[in-house]
Amino acid sequence: MATGLAVIPKGWVIGEERYNTRYPHLDSIKGLWEAKWKFPCTKGVYPFHDGAYEDFEKVFDELIKHNINDGYSDEYTKAFFPVCESVVKQAEAAEAARDIPKAIELYLRAACLYRISRFPHQLSTIPGIKTDAWETQKKVYLKGAALFDTPVREELIPHTHAQGADGKTVPVYVRLPTHASKATPVPAILLITGLDGYRPDNTQRSSEFVNRGWGCVIAEIPGTADCPADPKDPKSPDRLWSSVLDWMAAQGIFDMSKIMVWGLSCGGYYAIRIAHTHKDRLRGAVGQGAGTHHFFGKEWLKKVDDHEYPFAATPALALKHGFDSVDDYRENAQRKFSLVENGIVNMPSTRLLLVNVGVPP
Repeated sequence: MATGLAVIPKGWVIGEERYNTRYPHLDSIKGLWEAKWKFPCTKGVYPFHDGAYEDFEKVFDELIKHNINDGYSDEYTKAFFPVCESVVKQAEAAEAARDIPKAIELYLRAACLYRISRFPHQLSTIPGIKTDAWETQKKVYLKGAALFDTPVREELIPHTHAQGADGKTVPVYVRLPTHASKATPVPAILLITGLDGYRPDNTQRSSEFVNRGWGCVIAEIPGTADCPADPKDPKSPDRLWSSVLDWMAAQGIFDMSKIMVWGLSCGGYYAIRIAHTHKDRLRGAVGQGAGTHHFFGKEWLKKVDDHEYPFAATPALALKHGFDSVDDYRENAQRKFSLVENGIVNMPSTRLLLVNVGVPP
């Protein structure tokens, strides 16, 4: 069933006219803010969850004033830092005064600012100002998340299945309901993140999980953030998830008969893959917004920079998949990564739910 229908080719539901249209938010930072980002920011929804409109209004006023339009640029990231630092100081003051709810709110607001400052993609092995923003985001977020009634903690999992260019440690965030123990192991979600949303970007989701009595392990995908899996090797995620699932089993606090996976956006691809490669270790999987075949095709990739993503998508996608250039990515991505081309979707699968996918008319 999972045959790459999440991102759809010319002439399908998106419509040919829309397919060939360059969306106006891509022409300037003012257009991005006013046409696409301002409204979700006022509502505190993706990508502004945990954030506050008043913080971002200040930043985007400066970006627009100075005509800083390139989200990949250092100038874009630097524009966030004065507001980030101000909010962190307010959070620290609130924590010192033992106003814990206010401290949590402010730490999360600061972490959200740092999140948007390092958009649209981050790979921590590449030094630079966006890596600095990513490192600071994690520190700020964990300061706030440590104050939760059900805190978030970082675990460094040995990557016991590592091969080749894989790193040796898998950083994950873990959040558990208060009753979780070896005497009362809990069902759990393995939450697989996307191209630009990483471990510190899931407060609301993890809160929903623990409120239902489920544990949560949050991990990043190859080619993003701190993930150790070789982005160039299509099989590296299989080794990654084996190490993560083995670690979860060894803890004794997770009910390994009730483990499911939820993959978001680019992470949806990995949810579909793990549903097939690790079907006997999972109760089910959800692939949300997952591109699996057409997503990697040359026809789609010729146009994707003109569509919904806030900035040009292909530079980030090429880097994430380990290609040296956008041209190389467009030419070779489908052959290398398509779950149709490599036969993954023909394997037996656990129960698999596809969310927010495109289908033929």
